[in-house]
Amino acid sequence: MKKLILTLACTLSLMFASAGNYKVERDIAYRTSEDKYTQQQCRLDIAAEKGVKDAPVIVWFHSGGLVSGKKEAPQPLMRDGVVVVGVGYRLSPNVSVNEIIDDAACAVAWVYENIEKYGGSREKIFLAGHSAGGYLVSMIGLDKSRLERYGIDANSLRGIVPFSGQVITHFTERDARGIRDTQPVVDSLAPLYHVRGDTAPMLLLVGDRELEMLGRYEENAYFWRMLRLAGHKDVEICEFDGYGHNMVHPGWPLLLEFVKRHK
Repeated sequence: MKKLILTLACTLSLMFASAGNYKVERDIAYRTSEDKYTQQQCRLDIAAEKGVKDAPVIVWFHSGGLVSGKKEAPQPLMRDGVVVVGVGYRLSPNVSVNEIIDDAACAVAWVYENIEKYGGSREKIFLAGHSAGGYLVSMIGLDKSRLERYGIDANSLRGIVPFSGQVITHFTERDARGIRDTQPVVDSLAPLYHVRGDTAPMLLLVGDRELEMLGRYEENAYFWRMLRLAGHKDVEICEFDGYGHNMVHPGWPLLLEFVKRHK
């Protein structure tokens, strides 16, 4: 395990890196439905450099506790030829947490089927997301049934990078069941339930244990330990000193470096 102290200069140099060569195509539907809410939410944005081919792809899922937020293709990731996909999904209480996870799987399956048209490689797909997004990428990366429904083997993913993702059963699901915040649950809607040693390489990013959301660092530390005990050979956890739950910006450089190492 690593504790990292990142300088502001390092973060800012990445944030202001040029994305001028990137073109963003917006509001692409990935799920067919006659339901207006599904049509509204189940869309994605794709950012790619003109002329890029066989590029690594980062599929990014936004935060918001599964109850808020909107899709984004983060500009700090638009560099080094990486294709960036920002995914929108339906939200609670309009749909169940189980249906939200299925949206995430459906979106990733769409990327597999279509990303080569945008210069990305279906052999180099990385999943990443912050908070609720981190929960979603861990769920569809570890619970193989989620992507199998769409004919995709989760083990074909090149890497999974959750930013401060919940790994017990998500608090939105527990709230729907009337379970208090301090009562941890590990069932089929928890990434921890699906721990296995043969999943894609993983990088777990989390804020300072004293500043994070309730138990978030400790959840991820246990997740890391259990993955290792299950035989996972390529999983790391990094804790950002001085950063709370909103630790996204110092995480960009580590995500991009992870992609470079594993592409």
